[in-house]
Amino acid sequence: MSDKKPVIRTDAPAPEGYEGEGFFATKLSSVIGMARKFSLWPLPFATSCCGIEFMATLNPTYDASRFGMERNSFSPRQADMLMVCGTISKKLGPVLKEVYTQMAEPKWVVAVGACASSGGIFDTYSVLQGIDKIIPVDVYVPGCPPRPEQIIEGVMQVQALAESESIRRRDTPEYQHLLDSYNISN
Repeated sequence: MSDKKPVIRTDAPAPEGYEGEGFFATKLSSVIGMARKFSLWPLPFATSCCGIEFMATLNPTYDASRFGMERNSFSPRQADMLMVCGTISKKLGPVLKEVYTQMAEPKWVVAVGACASSGGIFDTYSVLQGIDKIIPVDVYVPGCPPRPEQIIEGVMQVQALAESESIRRRDTPEYQHLLDSYNISN
């Protein structure tokens, strides 16, 4: 059994608010945003070389756990950040869409690499030319394959979205219209 103690983040900035001796007051949405930012559970949907680069972000050299990604989830019902890494064929598209619909709100999608973003070098009849054709994408990570630093930058962009997003944004008519445009029921 390992004698390593878990690392506890104590340098996270407190949300804006009023503070004094013995009290701290802020908005509930600020606290929830900070909690979401540092507790992302990614679901890797890796099909090719970008998946290997994603795995590299989890090793001690890059240590993605510093960004609240301590636990990879391999169940869509327990994940809130879908990391699509690699080439998605048109036959695999419905599976990806099903995985996305099984995730609970709020959820974010990261298209990792050129293939997930735009089909990459595979401009063929069998390859989906970007996952944004079937599910909404929040962050695009460029590269073929992208370096782990780029993937971490993409995760940091999702963190910024998670922290600043309104608690009620997912209930708005605009968000429902976005899901309707992808033929996804909420």
